[in-house]
Amino acid sequence: MAHILVIANETAASQTLLDAVRTEAGSDDRVTVIAPVNEPNQGYVVYEDTRRAAAGRRLEKTMNALRQAGLSAQGFVVDTGPVQAAKDALAQLEPKVDQIVVSTHSAERSGWMRRNVVEDIEHACGIPVKHVEATDDGDTNVLVIANQTVVSDELLDRIRKRAAKGTASFLIVAPQSDEEEHGAADRRLRRALTELRGEGIEAHGQVVHPDPYTAARHAVHDEKVDEIIVSTFPGEKSGWLRRDLVQRLRKDTGLPVEHVISTSGSGS
Repeated sequence: MAHILVIANETAASQTLLDAVRTEAGSDDRVTVIAPVNEPNQGYVVYEDTRRAAAGRRLEKTMNALRQAGLSAQGFVVDTGPVQAAKDALAQLEPKVDQIVVSTHSAERSGWMRRNVVEDIEHACGIPVKHVEATDDGDTNVLVIANQTVVSDELLDRIRKRAAKGTASFLIVAPQSDEEEHGAADRRLRRALTELRGEGIEAHGQVVHPDPYTAARHAVHDEKVDEIIVSTFPGEKSGWLRRDLVQRLRKDTGLPVEHVISTSGSGS
């Protein structure tokens, strides 16, 4: 009986990974899936419950698919990075692990590949490692940049419409200025997340670097992002527009960037 360790997070529920595991594992083999919760760049205040919940939902979907295929499977969400997660699993799991499967997005979209995670796991673990590039994770990941307009009707309605259009997960980042009352961005963000998640929309969020351009670039580096929504006040009322945020993100990320003008909020 072989024991296969799978390291995956955002691609854990991809059909590509499931097919690869079914190819590697026989009916008598054991599969353990470890989903490391993403570790963001420095300067972020992370709402770990939302990240863990998103990882847990993907993991549950994977477990169901593997068990329906007749495989003996177990899975865990862990708070370490992927390399440390693999090392910990090798030290703790019984029976011993014979092979590791690491699933990432494609090279141009994968933060793990930019950080050479696959090579680091091979070096640290010393057993065969199979790398699977998932091309069909199904979900679209939408980055939302908003602070004082994060609870505006215009932005929340736009997120609802995007969620209704097709399966999507939303990462809302709220750049908090140094002049802003401590905790104000936190309270607005939690209110927005509570409302969206109460409607069944997969959303998680972070209070981030005060500069929205820097915050967005950090998020694109740390996460798999397919689309960006930027919410601002209209015209000259918006410091972000005066700094040409929307056009800079379109040019520098190469991603679709939608601009939502919000008339309610408390200043951005």
